[in-house]
Amino acid sequence: MKTTFREEDGKFIVTLEGRLDTTASEQTAKELEVLNDCTGHDILIDCSRLEYISSSGLRILLNIRKYAGAVGSKVIIKNMRDDIRKVFDMTGFSNIFIIQNDL
Repeated sequence: MKTTFREEDGKFIVTLEGRLDTTASEQTAKELEVLNDCTGHDILIDCSRLEYISSSGLRILLNIRKYAGAVGSKVIIKNMRDDIRKVFDMTGFSNIFIIQNDL
């Protein structure tokens, strides 16, 4: 699992690449802790290179949304593959995240 993070145009942009499974979730959660203080920044999560997400990966995204919502920031998930989108639809995450697809 590879995670890249940058700030651009007043947003925090995160790119997730690979498999966000139980094995990768602990390290990924640590890498994304910086987003817990996102005051004044919306968060854009690019999933175009995300191959798989497990329940522990979903929990990480939910935690990001919790912190962002507490300070009035939005979390936008972009470019999900169809199989990842199905996971979001089945779990109800499609209803709690802003989802955009440019693919």
